[in-house]
Amino acid sequence: MERILAEKEAEAFLEQEGFPVTERSFVTTEKDAVHAAHRLGFPVCLKVSSQHILHKSDVGGVKIDLRTDHEVLEAFRHLIKIPRCEEVMVQPYNTGHLVLVGVQRDPTFGHTIAVGSGGIYTELLKDVAFRICPLSHHDAKEMVEELQIYPMLQGARGEQPANLEKLHQLLLKLSHLALCYPHLRELDINPVIFHGEDLHIADARIVFD
Repeated sequence: MERILAEKEAEAFLEQEGFPVTERSFVTTEKDAVHAAHRLGFPVCLKVSSQHILHKSDVGGVKIDLRTDHEVLEAFRHLIKIPRCEEVMVQPYNTGHLVLVGVQRDPTFGHTIAVGSGGIYTELLKDVAFRICPLSHHDAKEMVEELQIYPMLQGARGEQPANLEKLHQLLLKLSHLALCYPHLRELDINPVIFHGEDLHIADARIVFD
């Protein structure tokens, strides 16, 4: 029987498996939203959270780069009114290189790993590389180097370079996860955000058979 994990459950699963997930809080009141924003540190982003809403952007369910109590309150009041909203997620709003990673189970080849341009560039660039599990370190490195955004990840035009070895290790960890969970059908992580020397998962969705 199909089981879909929306962002809250998916990120909890990944965190349990040792993946670097962005710190976050789930709130249901204005007071708690503001308190969470102060605890996490401005700027923050707020997202609608519900097991019934898998594509948050389709319902206007994401508010980013919020820098004041007033902006947090306005965003919370909007999100909590979205039909089927269960709670609101508050998380730090970090900027940096955005990458997507994921797992797909192919009926012929089995599990495959993907890496590509993340965030708003996913659909625009369609810049994705794939490999069949299990991945080697060479495979992971080769995948990243195939991407159109590879020069940017290296720090082109004065940008801070991404920690590519941490991205390679993330891909290897996904490959291992797929081997450990044969009933895993899809795992979409978009984006992974590089912030300084670290990377964090900021959104995820998982489907099990």
